[in-house]
Amino acid sequence: MPSPWIVQWAGLVAVDATVLDVAAGGGRHTRFFAERGNKVTAIDRDISALAPQPNLEIVEADLEDGSPWPLPGRTFGAVVVTNYLHRPLFPALLDALSPGGVLLYETFMEGNERFGRPSQPAFLLKDGELLELARGRFSVVAYEARLVSEPKMAMIQRIAARKL
Repeated sequence: MPSPWIVQWAGLVAVDATVLDVAAGGGRHTRFFAERGNKVTAIDRDISALAPQPNLEIVEADLEDGSPWPLPGRTFGAVVVTNYLHRPLFPALLDALSPGGVLLYETFMEGNERFGRPSQPAFLLKDGELLELARGRFSVVAYEARLVSEPKMAMIQRIAARKL
């Protein structure tokens, strides 16, 4: 089931836009956007849960091993990231968005260590970090930094923003 945040703001993404699903995992957002009619590029180091389908490009890549960005020069109408944080990727992700493209990002933030994993600072956004990332480069449509109770208690930070 796709994240309610992603579903809520998916309407910002044009139906003819190509969506990049970063650290796609089991493909819940890949399938969601493909079913909307978007072309989707799903990238992850473990692609075993991603089934080939029309309008889907599957890219197997370890985004954390220090290798160059696997999609150099390519741009997308939307970049979707959930439950994943690797700060060295921020420049590549922002550059991968075409002007007017939509960033939908949702992951854990400081304070989540009270509720379990992830609990290490390297895997938790700092307060306001997504807003700071967007400053001067994006028009922020929606932003939250809060405690959620579903599917489990967690501190989450999320943003929906359009690239200037």
